[in-house]
Amino acid sequence: MIEIRHLFKSYPQRDGVVVPVLRDINLTVADKSITAIVGPSGAGKSTLSKCISLLEHPTEGSILVNGQDLSRLSGEALRRQRRAIGTIFQSSALLHRRTAAQNIALPLEFLGVVESDIRRRVQELLAAVELSDKADCYPAQLSGGQQQRVGIARALALHPKVLLSDEATSGLDPQVTESILRLLRRLRDEFDLSIILITHEMDVVRSVADSVAAISGGRIVEQGRIQDLVANPLSPIGRQLVPLRVIEGGNAQTVVEVTYGADGVVPGDWLSGVGEQLNARVHLLGANVEAIGDHLHGRARISLEFRDGSVDDAALLAVFRAFGLAAAVHRPDASANDDHQTCIEPDGTRRRA
Repeated sequence: MIEIRHLFKSYPQRDGVVVPVLRDINLTVADKSITAIVGPSGAGKSTLSKCISLLEHPTEGSILVNGQDLSRLSGEALRRQRRAIGTIFQSSALLHRRTAAQNIALPLEFLGVVESDIRRRVQELLAAVELSDKADCYPAQLSGGQQQRVGIARALALHPKVLLSDEATSGLDPQVTESILRLLRRLRDEFDLSIILITHEMDVVRSVADSVAAISGGRIVEQGRIQDLVANPLSPIGRQLVPLRVIEGGNAQTVVEVTYGADGVVPGDWLSGVGEQLNARVHLLGANVEAIGDHLHGRARISLEFRDGSVDDAALLAVFRAFGLAAAVHRPDASANDDHQTCIEPDGTRRRA
């Protein structure tokens, strides 16, 4: 398990000004868990990756691997404990004059491991990444996906507890990307790894992550389990994971965004059921269903035209809950400009959006 606690990172400039890059980052990745870190360019993902791998020391805060605070170590103690974190880079970063087997052996050679043990470990890792027949091939003789597999094997050479993937699938075609992600899922289970994925690709998050954290301006602005975020109609990450193309709602009195996930059973006729319960015409403005992990998650936006006047927000949300749906109500705010809306969250909390 890796825990990041109250991590800050700043860089001093030549004029003496200190520029903060990371601000109070808190994140926990459990054993056999995959957490994705997403965010726009310049958000701080690369700096966070360097701090996690201890290529950069945090200005403040702690990085703990199985309870050991690596951020407080230096010298030989740091080099020894840094082995607990293996890193996969965007480019495989292989040495082109060394074969696949020799690249994987490199970290073991630096440690002075005896040759027989090196051969045994390299053979084990080549088999784990399904490249036993490519041991004597040079990087130029391997495809991009095969090179990345060698990079993964090398990252595992020293028996790490944490595997850090820094945009490791960027630039690979979708089919190769999916094969690498399947490999990471299997290696997570086989080696009891905590995996951190630094990525900008939401398809990667949907395919492999258990949890996700969004970073912006050096802060984590949202985080949680995938199934919780996609089930929340007001979650920005959830909306990215299950995006909607929505048409205009016309003159409908009320617009509602609904979500459902793996925790509940939603009847297939919920649209007509909602209309009957609310005595309203229901118009579907947009909908999407995504397979995330082993479960289906859905998101839809509908408009309601009530036949007998309006319906109280609490009563409205109760109808959706009865069908196993989480819902947020979007309604023009009479006290504000027309482009403002009031959202009523599933628990009845009112929020301006």
